[in-house]
Amino acid sequence: MSAQYERLEKCYEYYRSVTDFVPRVGLILGSGLGGYAKNMKVEKEIPYGDIPGFPVSTVEGHDGRFLLGYIGNVPAVVMKGRVHYYEGYSMEEVVLPTRLMKRMGIEILFLTNASGGINRSFHVGDFMMITDQISSFVPSPLIGQNVSELGERFPDMTRIYDTELQEMIRSTAADEKIELQEGVYLQTTGPNFESPAEIRMYAALGADAVGMSTACEAIAARHAGIRVCGISCISNMASGLSDEELSHLDVQAVADRRSGEFERLVTRIIERM
Repeated sequence: MSAQYERLEKCYEYYRSVTDFVPRVGLILGSGLGGYAKNMKVEKEIPYGDIPGFPVSTVEGHDGRFLLGYIGNVPAVVMKGRVHYYEGYSMEEVVLPTRLMKRMGIEILFLTNASGGINRSFHVGDFMMITDQISSFVPSPLIGQNVSELGERFPDMTRIYDTELQEMIRSTAADEKIELQEGVYLQTTGPNFESPAEIRMYAALGADAVGMSTACEAIAARHAGIRVCGISCISNMASGLSDEELSHLDVQAVADRRSGEFERLVTRIIERM
């Protein structure tokens, strides 16, 4: 047994010692969705700090706990707060929660985040369904000894974001009369915002939005055979696309302003899964 898998199993053993709940869908909450608990029937809460060897978020606005319960009739586990590579954690630690949710039993991972808009047709406050991603600017979470218990050494990433789930998101947004952009998400390490020259480069590469999370989690999920979908809230236009300086407080403010509609969209999508 690899050291990575041994650590994962210790986390899972603790999980099983406090609950026998088996979720089908995992939801990782980004900025602006911290109050999501009111949209679900919570059966159990597990603070990250109670799980042996589990990373804890240090970012303001990111609570650290698993919420287990039902979204509609769908058994789900919700990550209220994620950990980021820029906090000083290894990439293995950043994706440990994703792998733990796989051990819990999830079949689908729903990723959300707040991101900077690169596509000039986007506006602050838009929602963007993630159709593909660029992760070349952060280390792969699969570097090192392969966790063969989770997946193969060289997993295919042709369709990281499940096409059937994308269609479900499109139809749900239309039914809810919520405008939905679509595009490619690019992950950087952070914690600094990008320079205008970097944003021009990312645009040339085909990115529509940029952020500091998500892509690595999607890779770990696909490695483990989990179906993936994702939505970004465009909380600011990226560096050089407006005259305003960027700040985390402004990102949170926009995400909070759109949180009600974001929560409604995410809830209706999961209810259909």
